[in-house]
Amino acid sequence: MQALELLSPARNLDIGIAAIDCGADAVYIAAGEFGARKDAGNPVEDIRTLCEYAHRFGARVFVTVNTIVYDDELEKVRGLVREIEKAGADALIVQDPAVMAMASIPVHASTQCSIREPERARFFESIGCARLVLERQLSLSEIRAVRAATSVELEAFVHGALCVSYSGQCYLSQCITGRSANRGECAQACRSLYDLVDDKGHVLMKNKPLLSLKDLQLLDRLEDLAEAGIMSFKIEGRLKNRSYVANTVRAYSKALDELVARYPERYCRASFGHVTGGFVPDTAKTFNRGFTSLYLDGRRGEWMTAEAARGMGQPIGTISSMRPAGNGSVLIRITPSGPGISLRSGDGFSFVTGNGQVQGFRGDVCEGLTIRAKRIDGLGPGIRLYRNQDSAFEREIEAHTPLRTLSVTMDVSTKVDSVTIEAVREDGEKIVRRFAAEGEAARDEARMTEILRSQLSKKAGILSFDVRNLLADGIPHLAAAQINAMRRALAEQFEAIPLRSRPLGKGKVGNPDITAPVTYKDNIANRVSEELLRRAGAPSVDSAYEITGQKGAELMRTRYCIRHQLGMCLRDNPDGRRLYLLNNGRRLPLHFDCPHCEMTVTEA
Repeated sequence: MQALELLSPARNLDIGIAAIDCGADAVYIAAGEFGARKDAGNPVEDIRTLCEYAHRFGARVFVTVNTIVYDDELEKVRGLVREIEKAGADALIVQDPAVMAMASIPVHASTQCSIREPERARFFESIGCARLVLERQLSLSEIRAVRAATSVELEAFVHGALCVSYSGQCYLSQCITGRSANRGECAQACRSLYDLVDDKGHVLMKNKPLLSLKDLQLLDRLEDLAEAGIMSFKIEGRLKNRSYVANTVRAYSKALDELVARYPERYCRASFGHVTGGFVPDTAKTFNRGFTSLYLDGRRGEWMTAEAARGMGQPIGTISSMRPAGNGSVLIRITPSGPGISLRSGDGFSFVTGNGQVQGFRGDVCEGLTIRAKRIDGLGPGIRLYRNQDSAFEREIEAHTPLRTLSVTMDVSTKVDSVTIEAVREDGEKIVRRFAAEGEAARDEARMTEILRSQLSKKAGILSFDVRNLLADGIPHLAAAQINAMRRALAEQFEAIPLRSRPLGKGKVGNPDITAPVTYKDNIANRVSEELLRRAGAPSVDSAYEITGQKGAELMRTRYCIRHQLGMCLRDNPDGRRLYLLNNGRRLPLHFDCPHCEMTVTEA
C-alpha cells in the first residue's frame, strides 16, 4: 500500500504546529542558516519541539539545508547538520552534494537540484538521496518517466508560488542585484515590472510583470499525480503566515482523505490521526496571484499574472463614486463585479495605479457596497477594486482551530469484580489492562452497560477512545469517576509508547555515472562536491556557479514563453523580430528555443 504525504511549509514553530493540527503528514522548516529562504530561519531548539509534537501523530519534520556551500563553510554546515539530527529531524532537504554526504539521516534532493529528466534523477538516487523533489514545470508523462527510471520516493509541488525559471538555475537575481537565489537571497526579479521591446525600438508592452507566473493549484489533480508515482504533495510557502498555511493544508488534507477513501486498498495517509471540526477551507480566500495547473497536461496556457505580481485577491467591482468623509477619510461606493459581494469592516483591498504599482488599504467601516477608509493616492472613480483580505474568514480560521486526535478502539469485557479492556491505537499498538472493581453488582445491568460504554468512549489528550464491543458476564456498579480513571490510565500508558511510524524511504548509494561536463548550472562551489563529481566520471567540472557579466550567458530557462502568452508564437507567426526586456535601464535579450519549446533570458 502506498502512503501519501501532505507536506506543509513552516516559517516557524507555531505555524508548523498549526499545519500538523490541520492535517499535514510532514512539515519542512529551515534552521538558522543555509536555507533557500534566508528570512525563514529557526533555532534548533524550536525544531526539536516541532519534532516532538509531530511525532505524536507519526508526522515528520524535514529541515532545509539547501543552499550551495563554500569551502570555508563546510565545517560549520557539518556542525549544523549534527545539531539538526540530534533534534530529531526525520530528513534533510539538500542541494549541495557535499552536504548530502554529511548526513546520517535520509536526504531529499531539493527542488533546487533541478530534476526534470530521468538521467539527472538517477544521478541523485545513485549518490544516496532517499527522495527527489521534482521540478515544478514537469508534465504527468515526464513524471512517469522519472518514476520508471528510479526507485526512491518522488515529491511534487501542488500549491503556491511558482518560479518562472527551472528551479536552481535562475541567475537573474545575482545578475541584477548581486543576491544569489542559490544562497537563499533571491531578490524576486521575476516579480518586477518590465517593458517588452523589439529590435526596432517598438514598445510592445509597458510596465508589466512579464516574468511573473500565477500560483500553482493542483487540488483536483492529486489522483493523477499519485497514479504517476508521486507520494509527497508539497505546498510552497515558508514565508507565508499562519492563516495561509492552515487554510491550504486543511483543503489539501481533505482532498487526500477523499482520495484514500476512494482507493482504500491502494493508498493510506503517511501519518496517523483524524482531523475534525474547525473552519471550512477555501484556497481562494488567502493570498494568491490567480491559479494555474502549469504544464501538468503538457500544454501551455495563460500563466502570467495579469496586472500585478502581487496577490490581488477577489475582484469585487469598480468604484462608482468617492467623496470626502472627514478626518482624512473617504466614502467609496462600488458597482459590484457580480452577485453575492458582501463587504465587512476590516477587509483589505487592493488596486493597480496608473503606473502599474499595486496599492492596498484597509476598509475601516464597510456596509453593503460602501467602504469608509483613509484617503489613498491614486484611488478614484473607475478604479477596479479587489479584496485581498477577507476579515470574516481570517477570524473564522483563528477562532475555529481543527482538532487532531488518534483513534483507539476498545473491546471491553466485564465480570462482577473486574473490567478488562483490550485497546488498540490506530498504529497497531495494543494494550490489555484489567481493572479491579471493588463495588457491588449493578442493579440495572443495561443502564450500567450504557454508562460504561459512553464514559469510556471519550477523548483523553490527543486520544479518542471508542468502544467497539462490550461483552458482559456480570457487570459491577461503577461510578463515572472510576470509569474515567480507566480511560485516563490507558491514555497515559499509550502516551509513553511512541507511535509505530510508517516506513520512511532510505537512500542507497550506487555507482554515480556522469558523462556530460559539469557547468555553472550544477551550482558546485566547494572542493568536496567537485571531487564527488570527478569520481562519478564528469569529464570536466566548472565550479563557477554564478554567471555575471558574461555576454550571452543564460540567466534563466523556462517553459513559460512570452511570445506564446501574447499570441506571438514563432511557429504560428515567424516574424523574425528580436525581443528584449527593459528594467531600470537594463536590457535583457530573450531567446526562443522552439524545438524544445523553451524561452531563455540572457545577459546582454
